[in-house]
Amino acid sequence: MEIDRPDGRSPNQLRPLACSCSVLHRAHGSSSWAQGETKVLAAVYGPKAGTKKNENPVKASIEVIWKPKTGQIGKVEKEYEMILKKTLESICIRTIYPNTTTSVIVQASFVLSTGNMLLPCAINAACAALVDAGIPLKHLAVAICCSVTDSGSILLDPTKDEEEKLKALANLVFPNAIVSVLPDRSLQVGSEPMAHGIMTSVTQGAMSADDYLHCLERGRAASARLSEFLRKNVGLKSTTTFERAIKD
Repeated sequence: MEIDRPDGRSPNQLRPLACSCSVLHRAHGSSSWAQGETKVLAAVYGPKAGTKKNENPVKASIEVIWKPKTGQIGKVEKEYEMILKKTLESICIRTIYPNTTTSVIVQASFVLSTGNMLLPCAINAACAALVDAGIPLKHLAVAICCSVTDSGSILLDPTKDEEEKLKALANLVFPNAIVSVLPDRSLQVGSEPMAHGIMTSVTQGAMSADDYLHCLERGRAASARLSEFLRKNVGLKSTTTFERAIKD
């Protein structure tokens, strides 16, 4: 069943994408990521020597700091920090620089950048910033928000106005298994193979198993378009930096 969207998009159509790297000169890597009116800045600092008390010094530590555009950080933002940290830890090669900490700072850069659309944009921005900083990764990752209407239709990348009328939504993160930032013919790092399928799934609201499977199907198809867009915008310079860091 087709559904009319206020902005004229089809159910499977993403909002206009924009991505820029090296936007903050004092950071080791940075990026801005925008989908429609949802805009996020990400900055990467490190690796710096040492890890925090509860981190494993045998591996590199990833620290995520979410900075609200205004006011103090709330419960939702703290949850975003945790989800983002676990997602980034799963794509970083943490055995190359043990006992170090890489800090990733994210912030919504536009006042209308609110709601659940923020988390996928933050993940995409952080991934691009890690590439820009030359942090060794197993592979790239892309995130997309899939939503379910009361009528059972699946909408990709909902706006804030659409989100307020939805029955449920799922923020999904998929690996980019087509082109790895590892050297050619490298399918794994040590005993850790490249991820396939879904990496992170965060749902809100009530949806049936069939609805969730439909979200996965639509999200996976959209992830291919997002992956191509991300690869084109992170540039060859950062990929070369990755390969040099891994070989050294």
